Amino acid sequence: MPTWDAGQYLRFADERTQPCRDLAARIPLAVPRRVIDLGCGPGNSTAVLAARWPDADIVGLDSSAAMVERAREDFPDREWIHGDISSWQADEPFDVVFSNAALQWVPNHHELLPHLQSQVAEGGALAVQVPGDPAAIPHGVMRELAASEEWRPHFPKPVREWWVEPAEIYYDILAPHSSHIDLWTTDYLHLLPDVAAIAEWYRGTGLRPYLDALGDERLQGRFLSDFVSRLEAHYAPRPDGKVLFPFRRLFLVAVR
Repeated sequence: MPTWDAGQYLRFADERTQPCRDLAARIPLAVPRRVIDLGCGPGNSTAVLAARWPDADIVGLDSSAAMVERAREDFPDREWIHGDISSWQADEPFDVVFSNAALQWVPNHHELLPHLQSQVAEGGALAVQVPGDPAAIPHGVMRELAASEEWRPHFPKPVREWWVEPAEIYYDILAPHSSHIDLWTTDYLHLLPDVAAIAEWYRGTGLRPYLDALGDERLQGRFLSDFVSRLEAHYAPRPDGKVLFPFRRLFLVAVR
């Protein structure tokens, strides 16, 4: 699991939180009693859940101590747990088990998702959002860069990247455990000031395993600079100088 920087992640808080809002809006429960946010990060997604269900008992869990600490600082009245999604077990079922942009870092979805659904109360929902395109241009660029002659010696072991299954696989995994499944994808077009901002976006998420593997800040800076240079071939500035950054996300709401 990569290390996380809450401040870096929140540089694009509005863009990262919008899919969370879209997911929460599709959950067909009016007044859930107990809600858990798995992979809550710095608490921005948990705040969305609290806004929708202000009377619910809402808990946030994250494997990053830095993220949990930031969540506690910003939202001291909430319950925050430092823990691993893959080994999490509810003390009693939750009406909503929610996860926004976290499960892509947790392996073995064929076992994980049925387990998470089993923690949902009868009539409740498992709601998940994950990045939807592991083959997106920036990921291809970072892989090509790491495999280049200059950078290959710095990556003696394969970098553990995030991964998701195609939407139909999630349907097959969850259909035996669900009364209804809502599945969809959305391509968000984020307007960013320049190509360097795309690199900053990934520095808070997808680039973390590569930067962690490099360790040294000087090497990390060089890798980021080379990453930006390669990205410039793929993202042409608009007439106002800004760039459109497409980002696909996959959503599911599985009612038990």
